[in-house]
Amino acid sequence: MRARPGGTRRFQNMNSIETVICLILLFMAMPDLCQKIGRPAMVNAFFVVFGLGLGLIAHPEVTTMIQQAGEVGFLLVLFEVGLEIELPGFKEFLPSLHFAGGWALVQYPLVLALATVAGLPLPAALLASAALTGCSISMTYPGWKHYPGLSEPARALVLQIMVALEVITMVVLTVGGVALKSGFSWLILARLAGMAVMIYLISRFASHLVKLFQLIIQKTTQWRVHFLVLLVLIICAIGERIGLSAAKTAFFLGLFMSRAEFQNQRVDDIIAPISRRFLIPIFFVSLGLMINVRMLFSYTALLALCGAFLLIGFRDLIHRRWFKTGGDRETYLLFCPNLTMVAVAAASLLAAGARDAATWTVLCGLFLSVAALSLLPRARDEDSQPVTVASPGKA
Repeated sequence: MRARPGGTRRFQNMNSIETVICLILLFMAMPDLCQKIGRPAMVNAFFVVFGLGLGLIAHPEVTTMIQQAGEVGFLLVLFEVGLEIELPGFKEFLPSLHFAGGWALVQYPLVLALATVAGLPLPAALLASAALTGCSISMTYPGWKHYPGLSEPARALVLQIMVALEVITMVVLTVGGVALKSGFSWLILARLAGMAVMIYLISRFASHLVKLFQLIIQKTTQWRVHFLVLLVLIICAIGERIGLSAAKTAFFLGLFMSRAEFQNQRVDDIIAPISRRFLIPIFFVSLGLMINVRMLFSYTALLALCGAFLLIGFRDLIHRRWFKTGGDRETYLLFCPNLTMVAVAAASLLAAGARDAATWTVLCGLFLSVAALSLLPRARDEDSQPVTVASPGKA
């Protein structure tokens, strides 16, 4: 082999085959590693960090390919977020909704101030505030299940608050994403009211809708999980055609199907070989690819890190003073992991061309989620079970 002049060879970026090999190895090893160290919820954070590093060595055409595949993974993220939310009766859910609304609202001024210092315009700052005050149930559930500082009634209440935070965040992010693109108008209020009515109807009539979706699941899963994923994507495509965004369609479809089971398996467990073990990890890797890794050593990253710890300290304060859950002093940490919500906000910000705003939001959410998960008790192997919302009075 002929050497280049000067005796050195220029480093070549990873090609598509090498990148796919690394991704497959990552998707195989990382979930088991996180489970072994008792931090299964951190797996998506590791995927984002891997994406940050991959951006330095992957060929530009390869990063484009991963980002396009990540768009499909994003729809499945929203679908599974909907599946996580099994709404109880409206009257039973109202106290938790009231707590969650106050908990999020009182933090908005602080997050808006942090976002403003980081240079985010007001619409992007509002979207970032919604994401950073939210909660990702899939990340928090293992810590919640065996959290030692909760009595059984308080445990049920905390889970309902987590569900309420995720519902509120998704509603605001869905409306906020539209407002970021088209501006604020009375139509935004109409969309918000329409989604609130839809959530109420799902809570009220979910048991009647489950039978229909169970029939659909039975007909599709008999022909392997691919048909169920295909069904989800087809419905999202139809929603896009008739004027709804594919993202909103995926979320509300998951919300409708949250109680559906087939042979004692939930829908998210059935589609896991394609969703959780392939397309959803690709989305989180693509999220890391969208951020310039040099931003980790920038003023933006420093502001994000300081913002994450300020939020943790502020939440500790308001939890001790005003928003008491019946648990111990560290119970508020269960409301902190929010990387999934941050990913949804970042996708909207990137679609609107607000790359710097997306970078700050992702880094702040990443630091906040990792810090909170590190402070929570380690999960055991049996912790990764479906989320079931119980009534505090029946726990």
